[in-house]
Amino acid sequence: MDDFKNFITNYRGAIIGVLVALLVIFTRLHKLIIAIIIIGACAFAGNYIQQNKYDVKEKLKNFIDRV
Repeated sequence: MDDFKNFITNYRGAIIGVLVALLVIFTRLHKLIIAIIIIGACAFAGNYIQQNKYDVKEKLKNFIDRV
């Protein structure tokens, strides 16, 4: 019994993480989380391109020339 208590106290964070992950999977919240991440990444990329359009154009031209 003492070993079980030590196991629980040592790996409490991992156990809670697994339970939260299972809850997210069972409630299908992972689709929402992935959608939010994609929206955030696209917003970041759009803002970066808007702020650095000339650099992005040059990098894109160089990439196309290499291909």
